[in-house]
Amino acid sequence: MGTEWSLTIDCAYPGKLAAFWALALGYEEKPAPAGFGSWEEWFSHHEVPEDEWDDGAYLSDPDGVGPTLSFLKVPEPKVAKNRLHIDVRVGGGRETPWEVRWPRVVEAVERLTAAGATVVREYELQGRPDHVWMADPEGNEFCLV
Repeated sequence: MGTEWSLTIDCAYPGKLAAFWALALGYEEKPAPAGFGSWEEWFSHHEVPEDEWDDGAYLSDPDGVGPTLSFLKVPEPKVAKNRLHIDVRVGGGRETPWEVRWPRVVEAVERLTAAGATVVREYELQGRPDHVWMADPEGNEFCLV
């Protein structure tokens, strides 16, 4: 069994970016820790100042399979290309027939651009579209495959 892990994304607007990634991945807001009815209750219990309650957002896979995601507010903007990016397998990955996979990718591109993402570049493989390099609303790169 592997080690459980989570991905943390630095950003300017945690709630807004979490909403985008919830849409992109089919994730949902992570429930408050056990014993607490809400995140606000948890924050109060741990004496987190109220003006910091919006400094983070948390998502989880509704099936409990994928890693959790944390979005943390930072003061500085993104200034360079990511050294790590997420491949979102909306089409099912390359093992899925192209005729099935590519329309799924196109639909996801349309849905995510409507939510604030931008297309950076579309890549081809063997003379036909293969995957799309995109940026989320704060410029973090990811690919749709």
